[in-house]
Amino acid sequence: MNVRQLDISRRTIAVAAALIGTVSLAIGAHAALNMRALDAAKAVSTDQITGSIGQTSRLALVIGNGHYPDANAPLTQSINDARALSSALRKNGFDVDMVEDASKDDMVRAVNRLKSRIKSDSVVMLFFGGFGVQAGRESYMLPVDAVIWKESDVRRHGVSIDGVLEMMKEQGAKAKLVVVDASRRNPYERRFRSYSHGLAPISAPDNALILSSASPGKVADDGKGEHSVLVSELLNNLDTKAGAEAIFNKTRVAISRASEGDQVPTVSSSLLEDVQLNKAGG
Repeated sequence: MNVRQLDISRRTIAVAAALIGTVSLAIGAHAALNMRALDAAKAVSTDQITGSIGQTSRLALVIGNGHYPDANAPLTQSINDARALSSALRKNGFDVDMVEDASKDDMVRAVNRLKSRIKSDSVVMLFFGGFGVQAGRESYMLPVDAVIWKESDVRRHGVSIDGVLEMMKEQGAKAKLVVVDASRRNPYERRFRSYSHGLAPISAPDNALILSSASPGKVADDGKGEHSVLVSELLNNLDTKAGAEAIFNKTRVAISRASEGDQVPTVSSSLLEDVQLNKAGG
């Protein structure tokens, strides 16, 4: 081999070595980038998991039914109440699903949406304003498209409050809150041979709190204000830092005193621990 051939071989080896070094660096850099991306993904997952631990979800289904074809006049307070309560609950950290003038299908879909979102740490509230009827010792929320001629129609066209509470329990909700403003004299009562006024007692399952606008079997007048008496007092008390049970009881006492005993709301509680409604309260 002559000198020239030797020089060419040395240059070839040097170029090859340089290429090998470059490829190695590229592979190393790519691996480092992949590792960095993997670490970042792990960090995001950890942050998401950490953020979800101990964070109580606050869910509310608010239904305001006002325009019933069989009624002499719309229940304007029910719509106003639903809107005002929804706004107040959202300010206090509740994820609110509000439905107005709901048909039976609307109400069933809304309950199913609520069901799909309940977790074991959820505080869940149901509000219903409209016409309610008791049938077979159960209280039913009536949709605006209800066709009621006999007691069996109530079961067919209404949505059971007890049934919604049972669903919350089955889904494992941490606490279950219900506010029912439906103890009104409704347009269907004259169609029943035997009829019980007002609502039936609503039994509270474990860790539940229920506020109804009148005593079982009693009806309450709507009054002439923008909001019902029940929701007006409830909204006033929501601004306090008291727990939910104290707020419901303050509302009951205020209405009873203002009406001189003519309207006495019912509070039923099986709460095992205090529940805060006001965001500032906890």
